[in-house]
Amino acid sequence: MSTATLSNYRQSPRKVRSVANLIRGKSVAAAQAQLRFLPKRAAAPIAKLLASALANAKAADVAVTEENIFVHTLRVDSGVTLKRIMPRARGSAARINKRSSHVVITLSQNPKKK
Repeated sequence: MSTATLSNYRQSPRKVRSVANLIRGKSVAAAQAQLRFLPKRAAAPIAKLLASALANAKAADVAVTEENIFVHTLRVDSGVTLKRIMPRARGSAARINKRSSHVVITLSQNPKKK
C-alpha cells in the first residue's frame, strides 16, 4: 500500500469530493482515463496526486503495474478556512469563507484470484 497527500488545496471539500467519489475503488488506469476527460477543476490536481501515489508504489515495489493496482481509499478532508469580509448595506459586513481541502489517496494491489 502506498499513499500520497495533497495539503491545503484551495477548493472547497464538497466540490473535491464529487470528483473523488468517481474514482474511488477503480483501477489506476481506469481512474486516470476518467480524470483526463472530466470537466471539473479538481480533476487535474487529483490526477497529479494519483500519478504521485503510483510513482510511490513503483518505488516501493517493482512488480506494480497500472493493471494490478487500484484506488483503495481516497479521503477528502477540510483544510484551513480563510475568513474574509465583504461590506454590506448600512455599514454591516458579511463573512466569506474561502475553504481548502486535504486529499489523501491510498493505492493497493488487487487480491489474488483463487
